[in-house]
Order: sequence, then C-alpha cells, then structure tokens
Amino acid sequence: MLGTLPDLPASRTEPDGSAVVRVLSYNVRSLRDDVGALARVIRACAPDVVCVQEAPRFFRWRKAAARLARQAGLVYVTGGGTASGPMLLTSLRAHAERTEDVLLPRTPGLHQRGLATAVLRFGPAARLGVVSCHLSIDAGERYAQGRLVLERLAGLGVPHAVVAGDLNDRPDGRTFALLAEHLQDGWAVRPWGRENTTRLGDPPKRIDALFATPGVEVLGCGVPMGLAGVTEADLRAATDHLPVLAALRVPASS
Repeated sequence: MLGTLPDLPASRTEPDGSAVVRVLSYNVRSLRDDVGALARVIRACAPDVVCVQEAPRFFRWRKAAARLARQAGLVYVTGGGTASGPMLLTSLRAHAERTEDVLLPRTPGLHQRGLATAVLRFGPAARLGVVSCHLSIDAGERYAQGRLVLERLAGLGVPHAVVAGDLNDRPDGRTFALLAEHLQDGWAVRPWGRENTTRLGDPPKRIDALFATPGVEVLGCGVPMGLAGVTEADLRAATDHLPVLAALRVPASS
C-alpha cells in the first residue's frame, strides 16, 4: 500500500491575475495497457494540463485520444498522430490561444519524434506556453532534439512556459543537463512525492521530468505516489512509466 501524500496546491486564479496551474506529464505507452486505470490516476491528480507521451499515432488514433480525454474528464487540445506521439490534454479551465505540432528531424533507422505545443490562458491574464516531448534513445539525436526544444520554447513568444516529457535521459546526462541549464528542473527546485519515474519494480531512474522557465514558481513536483486516489494497483496497470505532477504559479502577463 502507498502512504498518504499531502496534495499540491489546488488550481486557482489569484486576485492579481496570476494562476496556480497543475501540470501532469505521463508516458501512456500508446494506451496498450489498462486505460481505466490510467484515467483514474489522471483524474486523481486533478491536472489543468496533461503532457502525454506515446499517445496513439496510427489506426483510429483520434478516437483513442478522445476516449482517454473523456474518461479522464479532460479535452483534447493537440498532438498525437500529428506530433508522432506527444499530445496535450487540458481541463475546461484552460483556453488554448494557439497550438502547433512539430515533427523533428529524423535520423534514418530511428523513430520519428515530434513536439506538441500550445499557448494556454488561465483566467484573464496568466498565459503559459507548453511543450510535450519524447526524446530519442540515441544520445546524439537526443541532444540535438534538446536544443530544438529550447528553440521552440523561445519561439512560443510568451515569458512563462513549461517543457514536460520522457527525456530518455537521466539528470547526469548531457541532454537533461542542457535543459536544466536554461530552465528550472521542477523536482530539483521543489521535490514532492517520489523522484524516480520508471515503473515499480524496474531499476529506479528519473527519465521523465518537468521544466519551467524562470519566473514560474514551482510549488511542488514529483511522482504522485501516495496521493489520495492514486493506487499502486492503478500505477502498475496503467503504463510502464510513472507520472510527474507539478503545481506552478504562473504570473499574470503584462
């Protein structure tokens, strides 16, 4: 049994226009596992934004994405097949100002990779850029993709943004370090919950992460093991990764 983990701050919009936004990152392994368990974990985390990796990409992928969104109480925003796996879901609290799916340069013999990106508004004034990514297993290609992620993040044209995803790299790796050099590593800034994101029983590694631009306040970040409603049975059944949940305070845009 999992212990009791105090929850992160709840979603809200402050009188000054800033917003507390809950962001979840989750590799769902193409929904090949127990979608009901996956949806229960997502619901228990009460996210405003879900950065999905390994969303369905092929036959009837839109139907599968819509099914997950419906069961999780969210709406589909962008990505999936059009981004080669990364996808964004949100609660009705988020207003999508614009979206873009990006296919990254591909190394022959390796999987096509992409990014699902959006600029979201919460309340009247808090705007947050979001990038969901799943980086290469090849170290050289992965590092090049890390640089492209930073370029795309800057190209969103908003002062506050997050990158979340399956990096296929650990904190001592070159690509992870590249992102951490320019962005706040949520776990390192305000650890909460469990650190490692490989599934229970596998060698412990932190290969999934959430990063935020300077100016975004990280209120807590980590794997929500022990959070009310998140059971060990569901975590084991849902997919082969553990999710990363963060609460962020996003300032009002000037």
